[in-house]
Amino acid sequence: MRLLLFTGKGGVGKTTLAAATAARAAGRGRKVLVVSTDPAHSLSDALGASLDARPREVDLGGPAAAAEISTRELLDEAWEELREHLRTILVGAGVGELDAAELTSLPGVEELLALTEVQRLATSGLWDAVIVDCGPTAETLRLLSLPESLSGYLERLFPTHRRVVRGLLANVAGSDNVERWDGVADALGRLGERLAALRELLTGAGTSVRLVLTPESVAAAETRRTLTALALQQIRVDGLVANRFAPDPGEETGAAAEWLRTRRAEQEQVLGELLDSSEVPVRVVEHRPAEPVGAAALAELGEELYEDSDPLADSGTTGAIDLAAPEEGSEEYTLRIGLPVHEDAELGLSRIGDELAVTVDGRRRMVALPPVLKRCAVTSAVAGDDGLRVGFRPDPDVWMR
Repeated sequence: MRLLLFTGKGGVGKTTLAAATAARAAGRGRKVLVVSTDPAHSLSDALGASLDARPREVDLGGPAAAAEISTRELLDEAWEELREHLRTILVGAGVGELDAAELTSLPGVEELLALTEVQRLATSGLWDAVIVDCGPTAETLRLLSLPESLSGYLERLFPTHRRVVRGLLANVAGSDNVERWDGVADALGRLGERLAALRELLTGAGTSVRLVLTPESVAAAETRRTLTALALQQIRVDGLVANRFAPDPGEETGAAAEWLRTRRAEQEQVLGELLDSSEVPVRVVEHRPAEPVGAAALAELGEELYEDSDPLADSGTTGAIDLAAPEEGSEEYTLRIGLPVHEDAELGLSRIGDELAVTVDGRRRMVALPPVLKRCAVTSAVAGDDGLRVGFRPDPDVWMR
């Protein structure tokens, strides 16, 4: 199953390019579903079709369907049961009924439900690929981080070993209503399983992100930060799309031609820097005089974007971790973490037990150390375009234990 997510800074054209990718894939005979999770839906405008939360067939030159996920409907349908269980927990912990009702309106739950709906559609077996038009970059990063962060909170508050023992939560809460608290434990267990399945889907081999940007310095800087943030979450990026590249005026003269020439030169410089610093493929789409709307225009854009290549091809990087043994005459091991770190990044590195905590721009990833490095001390760290290289040397206090 192929799951492809499009995101980028607001207004860069990610919706149009997601729809064009779906049109190109459908035109090549692939069964595709293109779905929007952007709170400000514009997929229906790009397709020139009326959409709602239920996938419906659309004209994209092949077997295709589209939908716009309504988180409000999902909230009413799926959240009520778990909210009641959470209210039980809070009241059992001594929180008043009124406060408990307010506290169960958790921030991020709508985004989590949207992601759960994407998972349901992607695993239904009805389509070869699901292409997702996500919200702007910041919202998407929060969306993709929810399964892991909520799993961590759930495990710290209600560890698995407590949830699986019948009656234990009731004893902890000092309640004699064992049946009610066992229902809470079951609901929390199901939530934990869903979060784990979501995390597995997002980091699995068939899932990747395609970042859209305009070739401008501000957008390119945000893209570099996003590449790092996604790598920290172990979510693969399979390509960048530079949209609205100024057309070449050729030998034309006049003020308009000179403006295009200047604009294109600036964009070429940004694009060159991006190509030098990125390990993923970069595609370029020229600015069009008219907005691509409808099947014919989207198919034409998809052909320009992908030419003869497969629009669903995945050549993403995974933030691989490699360990190099010491060279002759040296005792230092080198651990390379495939994590793109931009030059202005705020980088932090710390050792926590048998794990290495890597923090970039306030986002953290815990890296489990290979056995041999557990008995070593960190001696150096160098960040570059090819990732982060951390040096280790045997710690004499524990090396021979």
